[in-house]
Order: sequence, then C-alpha cells, then structure tokens
Amino acid sequence: MLLWLFKHLAADVRAFNVFDYITLRAVLATLTSLTISFMVGPYVIRRLGEMKIGQSVRDDGPQSHLVKAGTPTMGGALILVSIAISTFLWGDLTNHYVWVALVTTLGFGAVGWVDDYRKVVYRNPKGLSAKAKYFWQSVFGLGAALYIAYSTALPAQTELIVPFFKHIAIPLGTVGFVVLTYFVIVGSSNAVNLTDGLDGLAIMPTVMVASALAVFAYVAGHAVFSKYLGVPHIPGAGELVVFCAAIVGAGLAFLWFNAYPAEVFMGDVGALALGAALGVVAVIVRQEIVLFIMGGVFVVETLSVMIQVGSFKLRGKRVFKMAPLHHHYELKGWKETQVVVRFWIITMILVLIGLSTLKIR
Repeated sequence: MLLWLFKHLAADVRAFNVFDYITLRAVLATLTSLTISFMVGPYVIRRLGEMKIGQSVRDDGPQSHLVKAGTPTMGGALILVSIAISTFLWGDLTNHYVWVALVTTLGFGAVGWVDDYRKVVYRNPKGLSAKAKYFWQSVFGLGAALYIAYSTALPAQTELIVPFFKHIAIPLGTVGFVVLTYFVIVGSSNAVNLTDGLDGLAIMPTVMVASALAVFAYVAGHAVFSKYLGVPHIPGAGELVVFCAAIVGAGLAFLWFNAYPAEVFMGDVGALALGAALGVVAVIVRQEIVLFIMGGVFVVETLSVMIQVGSFKLRGKRVFKMAPLHHHYELKGWKETQVVVRFWIITMILVLIGLSTLKIR
C-alpha cells in the first residue's frame, strides 16, 4: 500500500525511490509489526482475561503446569493482525507470492481460531473435531499447493532441491509438486502447534526459522545472487522477505508477553498459522529439505507424538514419559525454562546449518 504511494511520489521526489529496496521495507515491516504488537498487546491480554478466555491444562501433565490454568489464550490473533497490517503497508501487493503466503497464513489461523473458540468459550475440550480441523487444513493447504504449482513458469520452480549438492535436483512434475507442497504446509502447521506447549517454546524457533527463510527468499528473488550461489531463481520471491520480516517483528513482540511466566498463550490460532507460513515460504523458495533441517525441533516434537501413539497402540507401552518431547524432559526433572532455552539453542544451531547450505555445495 505504502509502496504504491511512494512510487507515485518518487516521480516528483527522487528520495522516495529508496522504498523500492526490499531490505529497507523488510526492516520497516519488522518495526511496524513489533510496534503494533507492543502497543495493542496489553489491551488484548486484558480483554482476553476479562472475557475469561483462558487456557485449560491437562490433568495428566506436569504438575507445575496447573498454575497456568486460566492464562489468556488465543493471543496468536495479535500476531496475525500485526503480520497482515505490516505486509499490507510495506509489501508489494501486486506480487502473487505475497498474497498466497498471506491468505494461507490467515486461512490456517481461521481454523485455529474456531478450534480455540470452541474450547475456551463453549468449554468444549475437543474444540473443532480432528476430522473437521484436518479437512479445513487440507482445503487451504491444497489450495495453496495448486495455486503455486500452476503459477510457476520454469521447471526449476517445481524441483526438489537437495542441499549440500550443487547439481542434484529431483524433478517432481506438477502432481508430485502439489503433493509435496500440501504435506509441507499442513505438516509444518501441525508441527509448530504440537511444539507450542511451554512458555516461549514455539515462538522463538519460529522467529529464527522465519529470519533464515527471509535470507533464502532474498537470494532466490535476486538473479545475480541466485546464480552465484547455485539456487533456483524465483522471480518475485524476494517480496517474501517483507512477509518473513513481519513474522519476525510480531513474533519477537509476542515473546515479550509469552516469555516465562507467560501472560498470554498464542493458541491454535497462532501456532497453526505460523507453521503454515513457514511451510508456504519454504515451498516457494524451493527449500523444503532445509526447512526440515532448520525446524528440527518441530520435527522431533512431531515424531515423538507419532512414536508414542504408535508404540502404545502396537505394544501397549510408551516410549516417552509423556509426549510431545518437551513434556518428557520436564518429567525427567528439567525445569521449564531449561527445556525452552535448550530447544532455542538447538534451533539456532540447526538454522546456522541450514544457512550454510547456501555456500556449502
């Protein structure tokens, strides 16, 4: 929106041409989403508390979590509003990648909103049924996959890039690309949701991974850099830097309120949406495997649930004291803050490994 205005003003005042630079608009998007969340956050938390939209806590979980009962939840709506406003203000609204990323994120956020609303307002512990939730996730995930697949212009835009190898790319074809994209978006959405169980645990890894994906988006959208680093050139992908920057700003501001002891939780409305956002950006810039590496904490958390459920059904025994994995370590004696910070450190290492794939080929 503002980019359109500044382009018109640049015809008379050349100084406004500076807003053509994606890097500047990314910084401004970060600061804008950060400011919005900081300014509106206290009011939102207060209103959620007054409306008694509080978190319910599992009876079979760590006893230290019982004090969290009643903490305002659905704070992820604040993150989504900040991201949307910042992207509208500083993004290029003629870029179709910006729109598919934003619509997918808000779509998954809507699914999470309905689920949270039923849980905390109607006191329905099941919220949105698993089938209904998966159905609507599939609708938005498949819709994004089909749109991206049929808007690609080059074969390289539908190949699976294998990191650390310069000339290894697996042709997927349209059908294969749609299937992979669907699973990446829906899978990453649920993975972040499963990780969101401790104060600050999910949001900081999300911020770190989004920051790294912004680097990949910038490189993929830049003809010279993409050629030099040997990654597919995706015209227009650079605008996703602004979108990722908005996620970073909103996420950091939310962490201010979500850090231990949390004043608010993001709920499914935030976790499902942020996971989908990471997935759709990774698909567009052709870095699905790198997302798998950088989001290793999300992946392991998801695998721990799958292993736990599978083991109990097949053997009648549990592998972990409790799933997802962060609860296992809590029950082993780790303090909540220890689990969170250690998972942050692991994510930071994995993100650096992911970024190294740009050069190590």
